[in-house]
Amino acid sequence: MSTDQQQQSEWKPIGEAVGAGDVNVEVIESLCMECHEQGETRMLLTVIPYFREVIVVSFRCEHCAPLECRRARLTPAFLSTSHHSPGYTNNDIQSAGEIQPLGSIYTVKCTSRSDLNRQLVKSEHCLISIPEYQLQIPPGRGQFTTIEGVISDTIRDLEHDQPLRKIQHPDVWEKIDELVKKLRELVPDMDKDDTLEGGGAPVTQEEADAVPMPTFTLKLDDPSGNSFVETRGGLNDPKWRKQEYGRDKEQDNALGLAHDEAQDKATSHYPEEVLSFPGICSLCGSELETLMKTVDIPHFKDIILMSTNCHDCGYRDTEVKSGGAIAPQGRRITLKVEDSDDLSRDILKSETAGLVIPEIELELNPGTLGGRFTTLEGLLNQVYEELDASSFAKGDAALPGTTDGMGKFLTDLKKVLSVSIPFTVILDDPLANSYIQNLYAPDDDPNMVTELYDRSFEQNDELGLNDIHVEGYSADVQDDFTRENVKSDEKETVEA
Repeated sequence: MSTDQQQQSEWKPIGEAVGAGDVNVEVIESLCMECHEQGETRMLLTVIPYFREVIVVSFRCEHCAPLECRRARLTPAFLSTSHHSPGYTNNDIQSAGEIQPLGSIYTVKCTSRSDLNRQLVKSEHCLISIPEYQLQIPPGRGQFTTIEGVISDTIRDLEHDQPLRKIQHPDVWEKIDELVKKLRELVPDMDKDDTLEGGGAPVTQEEADAVPMPTFTLKLDDPSGNSFVETRGGLNDPKWRKQEYGRDKEQDNALGLAHDEAQDKATSHYPEEVLSFPGICSLCGSELETLMKTVDIPHFKDIILMSTNCHDCGYRDTEVKSGGAIAPQGRRITLKVEDSDDLSRDILKSETAGLVIPEIELELNPGTLGGRFTTLEGLLNQVYEELDASSFAKGDAALPGTTDGMGKFLTDLKKVLSVSIPFTVILDDPLANSYIQNLYAPDDDPNMVTELYDRSFEQNDELGLNDIHVEGYSADVQDDFTRENVKSDEKETVEA
């Protein structure tokens, strides 16, 4: 079975499943809130692949006209002689399971119109955002729809009060109108007659796919963990990403859950306040304060951030220290950078770590730039600024034959900063005190490889580890303590 056939079998439309008798539908009479007659509510318990059970609820009233007919002031007589059928409809989706222990963030990179057909489950707690358009859809009623359906509903909601905004708030109307135009580029076939703009023929899938579509990112942030976006080809979909996170106190309160205060105390044994201690400026000799704070990096370890700022001469210095014990093995992290999102990864480079980018022959020896806790883009910018400001690389002080080579190297480094070319970052730390953020944590990152290795004798010697002897240390201390007690007892006996 091909991947497409397998995907179709897994995501069988609900209408087909009901028509084939594969599932049972509960039918309940309900009051219609539009005409106050009796309507019909259908409830279906279904399972979404790679997700969990949900309840799809659909309501329909045969006694009142649909919304578009009421807006057009169509009469029942017109409805009986036209293609419009009576019946107000509404649908909703509810989670059939419990609130999950962790919140979830689903990210889908939409690059083609076929991605708009991905089905998604949106719970009532889910926040949907499209960063490229600075658009956020606040939590609302649950939905079982597609990405295209979410965008279409957003366009309808934004256009609903536009005529009134144009009169009362022209500035707001102009901004919303600009956003709606951008969203319509994603769904150009959205039309009340289901036709392409300017056309009159029905829209086919081939015609829709032929229309160019801007690339955008859709994010679903659900603290309850009960939202989901369809994958293509299983969990290895390169356009699909899932992240889980722990809820804070405000999110638990919004979900009606009791926040675990004991867990907060157990995980925050370090004080939140910033510690300070006095010192002397190494440049001007004035008194200054050095600030220090312990920070816990998720899925890594504790680090100590230290910052020094002299108000007299303006001298500034920052330093990053490891807050844990010396690791028994070194760590080598290899990251393949393919797009600009990778540049925003957090990176901790300790003073003992070396960094290599083979594609441009960049190699930073241990100790270069000291300890840094920044992003990958920030670290590369620091390297560029240090080299570009070097008096030995340009100007009258440049060494013969180095100007052209350094210029080419800085040009290549600029390409790396703009991700014009894919490149590899190798962070090698014999003390395992360096870190690159894993965007898929706690799962493995497909673009990052972490290796542990045994340090060589030379590395241990440079780090001063060969001179540390701890074998039998506790026994030696105990023997010394016992001998001191015996001598003290003998002295007291003689004096007596």
